[in-house]
Amino acid sequence: MTYPLMPNYNRPAVTFVRGEGAYLYDESDKRYVDWLAGIAVCSLGHAHPAVAEAVSAQAAKLLHVSNLFGSENKMEVATTIDTLIGDGSSADGQVFFANSGAEANECAIKLARKFGGRGKHNVVAAFQSFHGRTLATLAATGQPQKWEVFQPLPEGFRHAVWADLADLENKLDETVAAVLLEPVQGEGGVNPATVEYFAGVRKLCDERGILFMIDEVQAGLARTGRWFGFQNFDIKPDVVTMAKALGNGMPIGACWAKESVARAFEPGDHATTFGGGPLATSAARATLDTMIAIDAPAMALAASQTLSEALMGLDAVTGTRGLGLLMAAELKDVDAKAVAAKCLETGLVLNAVTPTALRLTPPIVITDDQIAEGIEILDAAIKTVAS
Repeated sequence: MTYPLMPNYNRPAVTFVRGEGAYLYDESDKRYVDWLAGIAVCSLGHAHPAVAEAVSAQAAKLLHVSNLFGSENKMEVATTIDTLIGDGSSADGQVFFANSGAEANECAIKLARKFGGRGKHNVVAAFQSFHGRTLATLAATGQPQKWEVFQPLPEGFRHAVWADLADLENKLDETVAAVLLEPVQGEGGVNPATVEYFAGVRKLCDERGILFMIDEVQAGLARTGRWFGFQNFDIKPDVVTMAKALGNGMPIGACWAKESVARAFEPGDHATTFGGGPLATSAARATLDTMIAIDAPAMALAASQTLSEALMGLDAVTGTRGLGLLMAAELKDVDAKAVAAKCLETGLVLNAVTPTALRLTPPIVITDDQIAEGIEILDAAIKTVAS
C-alpha cells in the first residue's frame, strides 16, 4: 500500500502516544524529555489536567455553532488577551480568533490593507522571518529559498535586513501600510530584536502613519519571560498575532488590534468557520487561567536561567541566544542536525534550527531535574556525534 500521508514531512522516526508534563512516551513506552513542546506549543506541558478537563467538559456539551452566533468562552478569552497585551490593564483592543498562526497573520495582513486603503497596501517584513505557509504569509516570510517553487506569490511584500533600522527605513514609502516583525525570529535561527531596534521601528511607523504589527506566534504568552515578547522592548504595537501556546495543543490562533485599527473591518471583510469555536476557546481559557495562576512569565525566566547555565557548562556549546525559553544553543565543531537525531534516539526531543544551532523551547513548567536529565543526554549525544 502507498504510504498514506503526503510527503510534506519526512517519515517520523518516532510516534508518541502519550505525554505528561515535560515527558513524552512512544509506542514501546520509552520515555523522552521534551525540550521542544511541539515547537513552543505545550507550554503547560502535555496532558495538563486543567486543559484536558475543560476540553472534555466542552466536548460533551457543545462543539460548534459557527460565528453567526455567540458561544461560551470567546468573550472571556478575548478580554484576557487584551489585558495581557496591556500587561495587566486593558489595551483597548479587539480580537479575531482563527485556527493557527498563519491564519492569524492572514487576518493581520488583510486588516493592514483595509486600514491603509487602496494604494497603501504594502507590508514590510524582515529577512530570516517566518510568518506562515499560506501564499500570503509565505510571501511575507523573509526566506527566499522557500518562495521559488510556489511563484508567483502574492504581491505587496518587501523585506529589510533584520535589525537594520536604516535598511528598513529605505523600504518605507507612501505605499506601505504596515511593518510586520517577530520579537524573536524563531524559525530564522532564534534571533532576538533589541530595545533600540523596536523603538526605532515604532518611531518610523508613527511618523509615517504605518501600523507596527508584531508576530508573537512563537514568542508570545509567557515564553520570553513577559506575556508577550514585545514587552521586553518597551513599545506598544498596533496589531499582535498569536497561536501556538494559546490552546496548549488545541489549534487556535488570534489577531489582536487596537480598536482604532480593528474598526477598519466591517461585517463580511474577514471570516472563519471554525475559528474561536467553543472547543478551542475552552482550551484557551483554561490555558490562560492556569498561566496567570502560576505566573508563567516568572517560571519561564527562572527555567531559562537554569537551562542556559547548564548548557554553557558543556564544552561544545559556545553560547546561547534568545529570550526566556525561546532559546538556541550554538555548537562548535559538530553538526546540529546530527546531534538532534542522536538526542531523539537516546531520549531527548529538540531540533536543529540552523546547521550549527539547536532550538530549545521546553514547557514552561519544566523542572530543574528534567533540565539536568536533558543536559546529560545532550552531552552524551554531542560526544557521540563528534567522535
